[in-house]
Amino acid sequence: MRSIPHKAFAMGAITALALAAVSLPATPASARTEAAPQAAAACTPAQAVTNGGFESGTSPWTQSSSTVITSRTGQSAHAGSSYAWLDGVGSTHTDTLSQSVTIPTGCASASLTFWLHIDTAETTTSTAYDKLTAKIGSTTLATYSNLNKNTGYVQKTFDVSSFAGQTVTVAFTGTEDSSLQTSFVLDDIALNTSGDTTPPADSTRTPASPSYTVSLTSNTSGTVWTGHESVTFTNASSTALSEVYLRLWDNYHGTCSAMPITVTNVTGGTAGSLSVSCTALQVSLSSPLAQGQSTTIGFDLGITVPSGADRFGYDGSFVNIGNALPVLAVKDGSGWHLDPYTNNGESFYSLAADFKVTLDHPTSLLVPATGTSTDAAGSSGRTVTTATATKVRDFAWAAGPFTKISGTSPNGVAVNIYSVTGISSSSAQSMLSTAKSAVDAHAGRFGAYPYGELDAVIDNNYWFGGMEYPGFVLDLVSTTALTHEIAHQWWYGIVGDDEYNSPWLDEAFTDYATDLAQGITGTNCWNSVSWASTAEKITNSMAYWDAHSSRYSTVVYTYGKCALHDLRRAIGDTAMTTLLKNYASAHWYGVSTTAEFKAAAQAATSTDLTSFWTTHRIDG
Repeated sequence: MRSIPHKAFAMGAITALALAAVSLPATPASARTEAAPQAAAACTPAQAVTNGGFESGTSPWTQSSSTVITSRTGQSAHAGSSYAWLDGVGSTHTDTLSQSVTIPTGCASASLTFWLHIDTAETTTSTAYDKLTAKIGSTTLATYSNLNKNTGYVQKTFDVSSFAGQTVTVAFTGTEDSSLQTSFVLDDIALNTSGDTTPPADSTRTPASPSYTVSLTSNTSGTVWTGHESVTFTNASSTALSEVYLRLWDNYHGTCSAMPITVTNVTGGTAGSLSVSCTALQVSLSSPLAQGQSTTIGFDLGITVPSGADRFGYDGSFVNIGNALPVLAVKDGSGWHLDPYTNNGESFYSLAADFKVTLDHPTSLLVPATGTSTDAAGSSGRTVTTATATKVRDFAWAAGPFTKISGTSPNGVAVNIYSVTGISSSSAQSMLSTAKSAVDAHAGRFGAYPYGELDAVIDNNYWFGGMEYPGFVLDLVSTTALTHEIAHQWWYGIVGDDEYNSPWLDEAFTDYATDLAQGITGTNCWNSVSWASTAEKITNSMAYWDAHSSRYSTVVYTYGKCALHDLRRAIGDTAMTTLLKNYASAHWYGVSTTAEFKAAAQAATSTDLTSFWTTHRIDG
């Protein structure tokens, strides 16, 4: 979203929007019924690994031979004089190193870190002949090979919070094939716990595999919709699920006494308290849901669209209905993600889901929507549009007497442009051409577009520039803006992220993709970087940016994409191209994190990127 920086708008509008971004609607005392947080167990920060630097002999490590933990010549320690040297023989060989550790309960985080150096006599650039596997318990954390050779040591970091309260074995296994040595050298292994809250027993993201079924009927203008929604989901976590939360995002646009989104007559659970300015509804399940079990909740739904050319609003006879369908909040190792709505960006963190949405509306209104749509005759003067979408994070639609033009990209993607009154036919044709070109360009770099058709609603009254939803975007007449919003189909849509806490993972990556599609190399763009404070970082959350809204687009979009251009120059064009395509593939329909991207980038190059992340203020 927000592909056009706020400074492009009138100063009065900017001031009002900045205030709106940090001043949520007042919540009446009667509606403010948030549950008190449970008391957390005390946390004593601890280092669970003993003798991680190997400077105190070999105890309590278990090694496959007496030569694994060593200070002999041929390799060097990261610090001190001793290290662990696995393999390096040049013939069929296996070395192991392990230690049993106990991870205490009551701490918010537990991180396993180690420093790794790999050198090899292998010359291949494509085949992993020799491998090192890092495990905790029965879980494989990572596998490295001769392809990951590097100069010096690189630190590796893994979140192991889900093992809190357990005694598990940290283990490394190195294997070589019959010829050409590869040495896997480890040092300064640590498992640090910290924080003062109790993490859930399982950091798995849940509820998983949601499937939404929705049936709504509109009034004559498409500004009011009523009907029913149900969602079936599975508990993927080993912790029993006794409740879920529905995000009623568009209640931000009203008050708790006059909510645009209403949920009533809940089945499959009991409606509880509304919280976060009435954008989160707790539903207690009829019975706790064990790991692997599924259930369904249902409810009657009412949607009243307010006036305004917004992602949720109507402007004249044209209606946008974004973020209106209640969707399940995500629970992971940090607990439930119940972040506030932000008008400065996005808060819409959700897991990939299936939707079947039936929209009964006047035939005079066209209804572009997420997914693939079919129309059927309804009652007198009405049409029933049925839209189906697979593995999408949200569902949005519009309604109005649009002018529609259609085409197909060279790679076969159906593209529809819906224009409001005042958009010229030449502008619409230009946007159709841009959309067809952009969807194919992004698909060529990151993987085939999976959502069937692509709909774009074009309106020059949008104050926000543009907004992305799966298979459906809102935009100004702008080649750059539309190319940006279509790139979001990959960076947020296919490759998900926690948009509130890590906005750079979709916005910076999308702006970088936009540059690539338009042939912009970003040469010298990092030279214009000027930080406003030591606290300002590309990886800051929307909580920070809502308090520093004038810097949001500059840092997250511009500095973020410039950092990615710099990364491409640091590791090479070919490596960067491969990195992003493989990273998208590895997180296809999943959720990405900054730490995972940094690890993938480091694995793609022999250059130590530690100073790169520091210079570019990319933390995590």
